[in-house]
Formats: sequence, C-alpha cells, structure tokens
Amino acid sequence: MEKTAKIYVAGHKGLVGSAIVENLRSKGYTNLLLRSHHELDLTNQAAVFAFFAQERPEYVFLAAAKVGGIVANSTLRGQFIYENLQIQNNVIHASYLNGVKKLLFLGSTCIYPREAPQPMPENCLLTSPLEYTNEPYAMAKIAGIKMCESYNLQYGTNYIAVMPTNLYGPNDNFDLEKSHVLPALLRKIYIAKQLMENNWAAIRADFNRLPVEGVSGDAPQNDITAKLDKYGVHKDSVEIWGTGTPLREFLWSEEMADACVFVMEKVDFSDLKPADKEIRNTHINIGTGKEITIRQLAELVAATVGYQGKFVFNTDKPDGTMRKLTDTSKLNALGWQHRIDIEEGVKKLYQWYSG
Repeated sequence: MEKTAKIYVAGHKGLVGSAIVENLRSKGYTNLLLRSHHELDLTNQAAVFAFFAQERPEYVFLAAAKVGGIVANSTLRGQFIYENLQIQNNVIHASYLNGVKKLLFLGSTCIYPREAPQPMPENCLLTSPLEYTNEPYAMAKIAGIKMCESYNLQYGTNYIAVMPTNLYGPNDNFDLEKSHVLPALLRKIYIAKQLMENNWAAIRADFNRLPVEGVSGDAPQNDITAKLDKYGVHKDSVEIWGTGTPLREFLWSEEMADACVFVMEKVDFSDLKPADKEIRNTHINIGTGKEITIRQLAELVAATVGYQGKFVFNTDKPDGTMRKLTDTSKLNALGWQHRIDIEEGVKKLYQWYSG
C-alpha cells in the first residue's frame, strides 16, 4: 500500500478497528477514510453502495461486526446472523463493484467446530458441528470467508480473511451483559474491589462512564447495588459463568492490528492458494498459540487489580467450547509473531481501564 492510498477502515471505533487505525497512522498512512455507525449504517445496502461509489477507497479493512460474549450470542441469535451477513455482503460486494485493490475481512476462531483438533488448523473448517451458543455468528463469519474466496476465484479480486482468537485491549466493550469474558471479568473484579474498600466515588464514576441497564452513577446506591447483585458482583465474591475449566487463548488487540496491517502489506491471495488441489481454507489464523483456563484468568485479573475476594462458579450456566487454541503456523511462516503474553496484556488493560 502507498502511504497516501485511500484506506477505508470499517468499524474504526471498535476494539480491532481503532487499533488498526492507530497502527496505520504509526506506519505513516495519511489518507484514512472513517465513518461512524451514525454516519454510515453498513447494514443499509443503498447507503454502503453510495458511499463506495462516492469515496472510491483503494484498500478496505472490514473490522465492523455485531459482536458479544456468550450471553449476547445465546440471546441475540437472529440479530447476530442477520446483521453480520448484511454488513459483510454490502461491504464486500461494494468493494468489488468499485475496484478496491485489496480487502481484509476479519472473522473469528469461533468458525471452527466444537470438537476441532487442538490447536485448530485452518483446514478443519466445516469438518464437524459448531458450538451451539455462537452458531449464528460463526455461520455469518464462515459465509464471509467463502464470499472472499469465491470473489477471488470468479472475479480475480484480492480479498483475504483473517481469523483472530479472543481479543482484548483499549476500547474494548466492558458492558456487563454483552461483553466478552476478559473485559467482563476485569470490570466485575475492579468494581468488587471498590465495594470491598467502600469506594463509592470510584463505583459511581464507573457507572457514569458505562451505565448498567440504564442505571448511572447518579442513581441511588440501592439501585446500583441491585444491578451489581444481578451480575454477581459483591465485595467478597464475584460470580463467573460455568465451571472455570474451559481453556481460552487471548491476543492483545494492538498486536492483532499489527498482524492485519502486516497481511495487508505483505500477503496476497496468490500466496495462500494451493497449486494442485481444490482452493479452500485460504484464510489465516491470528493468535498466540498459548492458552489459560477461565479460573486462572480470573485469578490473574484479581492479582493484577488487587482483589482478595473469592470466585463463585455458576455451573448452571454454559461453559461454551471447552478449548479453542489456534494453530498459528501459517501466519508464523508468512513472517509474523506475537510478542505480548497474557500477563503483560492484563496489566496494560487494567492500566487503560482504571487510568
């Protein structure tokens, strides 16, 4: 990519998109095209097509998506499949119609089967059933992979799909109902520590920054306590869904962004397709190749925050997939390696959140 090329980052305010924007700027890219959801609704095909026809971006990072944790995935199943399919279809097809030179589509490792081999290689896609709790989201992302692959084969485009593992970092979603496991744990444990220390000024500041179900920090103390009770946050204990035994892999979002920009700069579809067989599974895993149990993660967050209460594991709630470790050998062979491990990353996230 030329430093002055027009680059559209879809989803630039989100966890990954904001990190991609910062990475591009740090590398000297000066012509970034950014639109908020209020400025451009990516589920609106007419609006997306008009935007592309007017702006004519040369490169596209498709980081926009409807995302959430196990609760949101379980309860918003229709929204997750519909909105993600709409976003992907509109942006990818508009890119094709307007001659975009290269597109990077961001998926998720939840595309892989529930009983996938560990670590999960790219070629295990569609080999057995998905995890039920996130099946609609996973199906949408699989469709995005196949759309990129199919457009490359039929139209000669250069669209690459990357599958990040669980991400965390600045600008993450800390909503207690809809966030992923790590930011949810960090916020719960942070508030529990404030409860233990009777630091209501900090708790009210937290609720003002991110109200819980409409309850802000200006609400009566009993209303705030009621919401915290609902999510299992107390001064002496924090509730965690499931058994605490599932293993998860986590990647710092700024490293994910660096990998994305690396792929956009260095890798083409021609580098990924096999020469002597059916062309499929050309997507690329992005991860660390390292894992930690949910219990160990909670203990790490507690130690980082300085919380000394206990954890209550609600075994009536689902665990989700028991293990989701990515095989990163394809990306490593292309020349990219991660550097920030979970211990350092949790410290950085806590500093960002509490600072």
